[in-house]
Amino acid sequence: MAHFDEKAGVVTADTPWGRWSQTIEEVFIEIPVEKGLRSRDINCDIKPNMISMSIRGREIFKGHLYGTVLAEESVWTLEDQQLVRVSLVKSSRDPKNCWKSLLKGQFEMNAWTLMQTEKKMALEKFQRQHPGFDFSGADITGNYVDGGAPDV
Repeated sequence: MAHFDEKAGVVTADTPWGRWSQTIEEVFIEIPVEKGLRSRDINCDIKPNMISMSIRGREIFKGHLYGTVLAEESVWTLEDQQLVRVSLVKSSRDPKNCWKSLLKGQFEMNAWTLMQTEKKMALEKFQRQHPGFDFSGADITGNYVDGGAPDV
């Protein structure tokens, strides 16, 4: 079976510099850049509670992360010299750990995007609990905030 996000789609939060999204385990940041950028033009510093990103000396964002990440397992890449992608590995891998913003007080999800992300993470939780079923096209109503129904 294909990866859950590939089948279910990704819910993204748009920002002035790009967009970010999340799963139960990771937070993804995408920053489109001018074609021809080189990795030496990028400075990305990832710490458990902080991140800073600058491109060609211009600060893109900097601040305290909404949650804690495993810095040593988090990475950034430059794809086709036109997209910077950052993968942050959450230290708390639980559907209740839905980030409402990328940085504390910055780049918050709007109410609709947050609701869709919480729904998707609840479905991802159900998929993990029942690997023989495909929840990628499912919809959920009721209690999906904070990870959905309690663990059985």
